[in-house]
Amino acid sequence: MLNEPIHKIIPKMAIPTIIAFLINSIYSLADTYFVSSLGTNATAAVSVNSSLDQLIMMCGSMLALGANSYIARLLGQGDDKKASRVLSTAFFTAFAIGAMLMLFGIIFMKPMVRMLGATPTCEQYSIDYATYVLLAAPLMASSFVMNQCLRSEGSAMLSMIGMGFGGVLNCVLDPIFIFGLDMGVAGASLATAISKLVSFLILLFPYVTHRSMLRLSLHNYRPSKDIIYEIVSVGSSSMFRSGLAVVASIMLNDLAGNISDSVLAGIGVCTKIMMFPFSIILGFGSGFQPVAGFNWGAKRYDRVSKSYTFSSLVAIVGAVVMALILALGSDWLIVRFAGTDMEMREIGAFAIRLQCVALPIHAWVAVVNMLCNSLGNASGAFLLATARQGSCFIPFLYPITHCFGAYGLASAQAVADFLTLILAVPIIIFMLRKIKRVSAEMEEKAKA
Repeated sequence: MLNEPIHKIIPKMAIPTIIAFLINSIYSLADTYFVSSLGTNATAAVSVNSSLDQLIMMCGSMLALGANSYIARLLGQGDDKKASRVLSTAFFTAFAIGAMLMLFGIIFMKPMVRMLGATPTCEQYSIDYATYVLLAAPLMASSFVMNQCLRSEGSAMLSMIGMGFGGVLNCVLDPIFIFGLDMGVAGASLATAISKLVSFLILLFPYVTHRSMLRLSLHNYRPSKDIIYEIVSVGSSSMFRSGLAVVASIMLNDLAGNISDSVLAGIGVCTKIMMFPFSIILGFGSGFQPVAGFNWGAKRYDRVSKSYTFSSLVAIVGAVVMALILALGSDWLIVRFAGTDMEMREIGAFAIRLQCVALPIHAWVAVVNMLCNSLGNASGAFLLATARQGSCFIPFLYPITHCFGAYGLASAQAVADFLTLILAVPIIIFMLRKIKRVSAEMEEKAKA
């Protein structure tokens, strides 16, 4: 973290995470691919339940990212014991919140899927898919914490194995349960739940066998004011981002469903496909974040600046390449899911191409957001994390749909990505000035 060249350590941290996220995207897309053979209504149901996945993610994301940032800084300062307390506090809290969501979801299943945007024609499919996923909610929420905290200590490979193996297993189980056991949409849900359980056990393994620098135990579950403050102040941006993503997804599903199930399915498939470049961007940012946070805690401000510059360049160039590939192949991709449904094909391909145009902006803003998280800038992280599917998305969703119909709805996310650029520029100027100022102060003290 402190001595290896930046251009080597960040890819070393990022590549395992990128692979894990890509595999995660593959099995998310696999559910949609196999279910699409059951018809447009079934495909629309899987799109609706993406909001449920985001809701579960919200339960663990605040604790996971807040703990990741604080643990990286504590390890940079050499305080392993407190870092273990942060891990245990975040883990058991996430498990409890996930369990509460599971209970409420099972009790209020039908109102929940309707709230998520299910239409009358895909409601039962949505219930079938939500059933088993809800049972895995506590495991999913706490897995987010373990996954992020493994990366904060530099164990990105262990994180990749945990997420990756579950993803591969899901792809194997999907056709067996959906077609072999004739379970339909419920089979995709059961395959996902089993895969999440396996991922949970793999991620838990290094902690219970003491192969991690951190110790996960109830004994270490001792929340204090400073631990809660650090986790919440940084992680709240992720919670609000996930919360706004849920609200935005519900609004999107509701508007799309009012037009047709084909539009709902087309935009849903676009979201699944765009998870691939988003996963690479997020995985790369996750490799950059602990490096920046560790060096900030160790007062190596020169390496913090170098890591940001390197990450920004790689993210933008990589996003341009991915955008060109996906935009050129958008028609071919959407046909794999839409079949002969022309409305679904047209809306899905249009949405993919527009999001590709905005992809380089999204990539750079993600790096700026990660820098804010790394350095504990809660306000900057909050503004950027809540912009893409919140302040720059929700206010414009109804007007743009009213004016341009299905095509306006399909363009909303790309428009929001461009608007986030307006927020990111002043934030990065402030952050770079802060790094420069603190570095100069340290040099002056060293001379004195």
